[in-house]
Amino acid sequence: MIKSIHKAILLAGIVTGALLTGSQADALASYTAKVYASSLTVRSEPAAGASAVGSLKNGTTVTVTDEQHGWMKVRAGSLTGWVAGYYLKKTEGGSASSAASSSVSQAKSSSGSGTATVTADSLRIRGGPGTGYAVTGSLKAKDKVTILARQDGWARIRTSAGEIGWVSGQYLSAGGSSSGVTTASATSTSSKSASRIGSKLIVIDAGHGGSDPGMLGTTYNTMEKDLTLQTAFYVRDYLTAKGAEVRMTRTTASQKPTLARRVQIGHSAGADAFVSIHYNSSPKNVSGTLTFFYSESDDLRLARAIENRLGQGIGLKSNGLSYGNYHILRENTIPAALVELGFLSNPYDEAIVRTSSYQKKAAKAIAEGLADYFR
Repeated sequence: MIKSIHKAILLAGIVTGALLTGSQADALASYTAKVYASSLTVRSEPAAGASAVGSLKNGTTVTVTDEQHGWMKVRAGSLTGWVAGYYLKKTEGGSASSAASSSVSQAKSSSGSGTATVTADSLRIRGGPGTGYAVTGSLKAKDKVTILARQDGWARIRTSAGEIGWVSGQYLSAGGSSSGVTTASATSTSSKSASRIGSKLIVIDAGHGGSDPGMLGTTYNTMEKDLTLQTAFYVRDYLTAKGAEVRMTRTTASQKPTLARRVQIGHSAGADAFVSIHYNSSPKNVSGTLTFFYSESDDLRLARAIENRLGQGIGLKSNGLSYGNYHILRENTIPAALVELGFLSNPYDEAIVRTSSYQKKAAKAIAEGLADYFR
């Protein structure tokens, strides 16, 4: 089924270089954070299936030294390991992202005041108004925040715990209505593609989940379900920054909606497009991305728009387009595409796709492809 896939030549030196690059891409300036979970498991590797090496109690302060696809490497006394990043919130006085926040505060932005409520299941707090800024914490649905400023669809907020940062205004509401942040974003941009995608509802499907881990990396035992969820969050952030409305088929690692349910989410919402995110595996020595379509009308046009962006360079080569007789595409009545963002069976690919820098590049390409499709 897979067409035009060339064999990747994997030399030991190349693989070693890739590992170093991935490590450098994910390295963070160390900062302190606090645990916000009754008991947070610390694991030996950045994966849910990795062995537990200890646990942290609610309120414990840790030092964060690294990040990989939503997992944080932490140090607390003699305990070192990886934890799920959503259960950490950066404390005041951090280094790298606090400096970014300081510089952003001087940028031109509209003032804002009043309280708002988080409408998303999980909403990331960032060091500045954009997906390129480091994640400094997270909020849950129904959390209350104070809006301090608004800029390009993002809101600078203060949490009930006193944490200050930026969040996508798409997921804030005040008094049951929009906070106005998203509207400001849509009217402030002069880009025709941004304004058109700003009127669209897009479903982002993170493949697998729950008891279904998807593909497993042959070198690092990376679970596909973790990669797809983290990448889906990045795609959501890029799309909401463009003013689009986004629905996700799952937002936690434990969720496992059926294929029929994933399709139904788009149909029930009256969505304008559907994109399913996956990572690949093959017994052959192959590398790169691949974009699937089912119908040769809107599906193909959507897939081509996304593949064109992926092919412009995200760290792995594009293997083009391919027909896919998959339930998630076949049963969809809205334009749908399925993207495979690298082979977990390939040591070179697996080392790259584990990095947040690659996932962000891939997510941005998908968002730009969607914008091109609606242009």
